[in-house]
Amino acid sequence: MTEINCMAPCLMGIEKLLSDELKFLGASDVKAENGRVFFSGDISLIAKINICSRLAERVYILVSRFDAYTFEDLFQGTYSAPWEKYIEKDGIFPVTGRCLSSDLHSVPSCQAVIKKAAAERLKSKLKADVLPETGALYKIKFLLMKNNVCLMLDTSGDPLHKRGYRALSNDAPMKETLAAALVELARVRSNHTVIDPCCGSGTILIEAAQKALNIPANGKRSFAAEKWSIFSPQVWQEQRELAYSRIKSDCAFKGIGYDIDDNALDICRRNARLAGAADYITFKHRDIHDFSESFGRASVICNPPYGERLADIATAQEIYKTMGKVFTKKQGWSYTVISPEGDFEKCFGRKADKRRKLYNGMISCQVYQYFRNEP
Repeated sequence: MTEINCMAPCLMGIEKLLSDELKFLGASDVKAENGRVFFSGDISLIAKINICSRLAERVYILVSRFDAYTFEDLFQGTYSAPWEKYIEKDGIFPVTGRCLSSDLHSVPSCQAVIKKAAAERLKSKLKADVLPETGALYKIKFLLMKNNVCLMLDTSGDPLHKRGYRALSNDAPMKETLAAALVELARVRSNHTVIDPCCGSGTILIEAAQKALNIPANGKRSFAAEKWSIFSPQVWQEQRELAYSRIKSDCAFKGIGYDIDDNALDICRRNARLAGAADYITFKHRDIHDFSESFGRASVICNPPYGERLADIATAQEIYKTMGKVFTKKQGWSYTVISPEGDFEKCFGRKADKRRKLYNGMISCQVYQYFRNEP
């Protein structure tokens, strides 16, 4: 099996970042759409992206794509897909998915049709009277949008933002993939000092450290496709070994996190240890009002509390005003702040040098970046 068509879903707003990452990892035919990026690659690349991608939510094999206006269209299109190339005779293949702006809008009905068609195809091609479904798990995912059907197989299992290092978190943890996107937007490199003055669970600093050290994002976890016959165990072993061989041992990165919650700081330290980044990050009890550093250069990245998350709106706006005072213009310094507050710039006291729309869960946010330091 050579080139395989694939798709990686991502957080809305980071499609270009993910496209660039996939190209860097070796993907071809990369094409971004809203909330997803299509690409091609071989078995080794699928394993590599699962292990190394910091921005993808999952990696799907795109088994088929076709238009369907009726259930007969859906059945025939699904039956025509080459399921036998991937699913074994005893494979377990549950079906889940979504219908958006399509003539076929009943998810349970579409699930039933796709399940039946895939089963009929497998029985025909694998010469089986019965499919016992006692073996490896092959999750079939469908997306029916504007009458176009994408049929996919989930190679990841748990979503890729579940790195495995966040055994504990505070009340409002940020997704690791969103934290990684902020780190990418801030252009963090191996010699950077990164500060998060509202560090919560430490996710931003851990993602920054792992990027700087080139620690594979998902090197310690397992994936659904590891149990599939089309992937030999050697493929996963080789890609893990290759990823770990590229870790930078002489990295000059330094991470500093502040919070006023001692319990949150303990969680940060534990998470950093699990992530392999504890030697590069320091966590301290400090209020945002007392923010002051003497570093010549630094990147501040933070996700401050806001009304819908932890604090009431008035308190959140006061935090933004404080940030505007303590995040002063200094040569070599940049500030990257994510917030859903429409009046953030007004509270902060100056217009951002760059803005970008992202989503934190279901909450629409703006990333405000300040990096121009002339008076």
